[in-house]
Amino acid sequence: MNQTTRAYDRLRAEIIAGELLPATHLNEVRIAERLGVSRTPLRGALQRLDREGLVRTVPGRGAFVSELSLPDVRHLFQLREALETHAARLCARSTRRAEFSELEREFTVQHTVLAHGAGDARLDGYYALAEELDRTIDEVAANPYLTGAMAPIRDQLRRLRRIARRSPERVLLSATEHAAVCRAIAGGEEDAAAAASALHINNSLRHILDTAV
Repeated sequence: MNQTTRAYDRLRAEIIAGELLPATHLNEVRIAERLGVSRTPLRGALQRLDREGLVRTVPGRGAFVSELSLPDVRHLFQLREALETHAARLCARSTRRAEFSELEREFTVQHTVLAHGAGDARLDGYYALAEELDRTIDEVAANPYLTGAMAPIRDQLRRLRRIARRSPERVLLSATEHAAVCRAIAGGEEDAAAAASALHINNSLRHILDTAV
């Protein structure tokens, strides 16, 4: 792994995890020293993060961890809805759609687990299952352009998940919504899959906007 990739992977992970907070100044000298890379590959990593929306470069001032305003969040979810509903349709058309039956069962189990308390371990299990759903959708939709477009959006969503206040009720409802998406895909119901995906996305947006005020 070259220095640019190593610096990119490390900074991306720190931004998504919230270890580097929005508006944090990314001082090249200090970060290069901390990561053990030279400044030229570090700049390459920062440029890539800038293109993906995780970093904002200000001429004459340097790079900063990007902030997400409420209009940014709305725009992000509008694009998310367009991409994810179409991905759900592609999966519902696929000969591999039966794979989502097992995911539906797992989300139903997660709902039962979460109903008995949403501790960190339980939430980690739920979010890991949500990540598995994303990976399965990418594989079954089998459209690399669509997958590539969704990747930076998902990074921003992971950031938002840590910024927004976690509501046990919202997590429970989210598990139910994910199960509905999986059920519709497994049944080959394109319209229902797209509608279930849109419902989940819009409910998630409403929760984030409600907790941000």
